[in-house]
Amino acid sequence: MKRLIILAVILLSATIASAQEGRNIYNKYSGGEGVTAVYISPSMFKLIGKLPDLEIETDGGPMDIAPLISSFKGFYMLDISNPSVISEINKEVTTMISKGRYDLLMEVKDEGDNVQIYTSGDEKTIESFVFIASDGHEVQFICIDGKINRTDLEALIASAM
Repeated sequence: MKRLIILAVILLSATIASAQEGRNIYNKYSGGEGVTAVYISPSMFKLIGKLPDLEIETDGGPMDIAPLISSFKGFYMLDISNPSVISEINKEVTTMISKGRYDLLMEVKDEGDNVQIYTSGDEKTIESFVFIASDGHEVQFICIDGKINRTDLEALIASAM
């Protein structure tokens, strides 16, 4: 029984750690020189999720994105133009990703531009969505935390394409 409890605590800690890493990066660099920061709270997402007609038009017809948005627990965005901060955040994101809790969804490399999208979670739920884009002079870091239903997100992506 003790082993089961210890295993549950370890798994819970890993989940909480992955959800907090994006927030920790945001907290460390927001307010710094050459850094623009945007945070959207869970309360704002709940409010947005209650708006009527929160639909986007897709090839498969209109899709209500309110349930998806109301599941977000935090949105953290950094737009960085300070070269020393760019170097630091690239190292931190690489470290965060290398811990093995994130899966690479997509990567684009084009003439010095680099975009990577990662998720953390399980087969049913995405707990963290990380987007990092760099053009050599500027880096954008976006992390969305929550309990996002993977099927809903996949349906949204599929219908948008």
